[in-house]
Amino acid sequence: MRVRTLERGAGAPIFNPFYFYYNIPIMKASNFIIWTLREAPNDAVIASHQLMMRAGLIRKLGNGLYSYMPMGLKAFRKVEKIIREELDKAGMLEMKPTVIQPGEIWKESGRWEKMGPEMLKPQNRGGQDMVVSPTAEEAFTALVRDALDSYKQLPFTLYQINTKYRDEIRPRYGVMRGREFTMMDAYSFDKDQTDLDESYNKAAAAYRRIFKRMGLETISVRADTGAMGGSGSEEFMVESEVGDDTLILCPGCKYAANVEKASCRDDVALGADGKPQAATTAAVEEIPTPNVRTIEELSEFLKTTPQAFIKTLIYKVENPGVELEGDFVAVCIRGDLDVNEAKLCALLKASSVELAEEADVVRITDAPVGFAGPVNLKKAQVIADKTVMTMHDAVTGGLKKDVHFIHVEPGRDFTPFMTADVRVVKPGDICPECGGTFYSKKGNELGHIFKLGTKYTQSMNVTYLDVSGKPVTPVMGCYGIGVDRTLASIIEGHHDDKGIIWPMSVAPFQVAVIPVMYKDKMKEVADKLYDELTAAGIEVLLDDRNERPGVKFTDSELLGYPIRIVVGDKNLPNVELKLRTAEAPELVPAEQAAAKAIEIVKAEMDKLNG
Repeated sequence: MRVRTLERGAGAPIFNPFYFYYNIPIMKASNFIIWTLREAPNDAVIASHQLMMRAGLIRKLGNGLYSYMPMGLKAFRKVEKIIREELDKAGMLEMKPTVIQPGEIWKESGRWEKMGPEMLKPQNRGGQDMVVSPTAEEAFTALVRDALDSYKQLPFTLYQINTKYRDEIRPRYGVMRGREFTMMDAYSFDKDQTDLDESYNKAAAAYRRIFKRMGLETISVRADTGAMGGSGSEEFMVESEVGDDTLILCPGCKYAANVEKASCRDDVALGADGKPQAATTAAVEEIPTPNVRTIEELSEFLKTTPQAFIKTLIYKVENPGVELEGDFVAVCIRGDLDVNEAKLCALLKASSVELAEEADVVRITDAPVGFAGPVNLKKAQVIADKTVMTMHDAVTGGLKKDVHFIHVEPGRDFTPFMTADVRVVKPGDICPECGGTFYSKKGNELGHIFKLGTKYTQSMNVTYLDVSGKPVTPVMGCYGIGVDRTLASIIEGHHDDKGIIWPMSVAPFQVAVIPVMYKDKMKEVADKLYDELTAAGIEVLLDDRNERPGVKFTDSELLGYPIRIVVGDKNLPNVELKLRTAEAPELVPAEQAAAKAIEIVKAEMDKLNG
């Protein structure tokens, strides 16, 4: 491998600042690792995982643990570099905290228990609790706390691009959801809400530039803050058929939200006659419902509709942030709706919520599963979805086997401990902002930004002295991008049945020069193209391997080089120049091929960076 040092103004003009002052490696395939596979491993079920394995970008070391090979690392570093450039432009400051963190700071923030089993908690030889960083709010807050003393130091935003670990219960899709991953996470420290809003908006603008430069079209959606806490929250999603997230979208006003966060316009429960339910003065009455448990069975049995029922589900709550009388709550929701567990978890400020085991349901309700109800329930506090409180003359479980209550009036016959929006929003529901009809798409989250407020600075006792010398708690924002997930999403959105189709900005090599045989005139022309392109700052791979042309061509399509130049005896003094996105190559005089490739690379980079 030879190396040419480029300097500003030397030789051919360097049009792309991506390469200024860098040593550009001039690589031959015979000196590089190209380990391609004809078939994907059986556990690779989505396109990005299959292609990253087949192209030899990554290798699996263990369940949820993937290592980047040289070709994959080149693309990975380009994603990192774009992120770093845009954050630096936005005025953020990079630093590098440790991956291993003391458990004490997590106990200070209150998240030692709330993060759950996905957080790896080793102990050092002295018995001190440690954390393998799943995120870094505590670490950054602790580091700032030790140095912050004056309002004159604020605002600022610090970021890192560093390794994280989360012990995912079901790692899948390769680096899209692995256990060890690389994440960019940034934290703004601001004097007040006005400063926080400005920091948040700068981060959002930087995110849009980052993803545009990578050739990704993102959808910005409202999102649940989860265990991070805070108020405002926005996710940057890419549409994907295998996405982990469901996006709720409005075609009218561009309302967009993750289903975990989405809300809809209130609707009125209808009776069997299709009219709004009417209040009743009749007392609650027990009716026998032998062998009838489900909403569908009850609707048929009572000749009514699911909207007439109040469905009651018993949930176990882990580490609630609100004061409860026990570990379980009874969640009531209209019979045609479903409970949104993310909303419930956020409402209770809990680390997690899950449906109770059958034995716990029986103990709490004194009845088999299927007969829970809020009327006369003594052993769990009731949380009602707000739709429940507009219902009338409703049916609920009777807290006895084969018994239900009729003529139930919410507010009269039971009073909830809490009332809130805990429903799952579905396609067909009505937008709360413009009245449009929702539709949904699947998506993958690439980035997430939060307005944390004082959640961490207050719990960890961070203050600064304001202009009058009084101690004030600063507010924080948090901004994250999954680097591995972003790289996988680029491939997920840019491929065909032959392989990867890299955007020019993140391709491991922008041009592949492929001599049919690396000898005689073909070698001479290939070497000359190789040198001309490299001198212009283009990243080139010269495929000098002693392989059949078909193998080289197949590999070039699988690896997704944006431009391929084939040098063959039959076409000289012309060469074949083919874009990865083109159906067929074109013949170009060998003397003009480098200039044409440079022009194409420049145009593509300008389009992505513009």
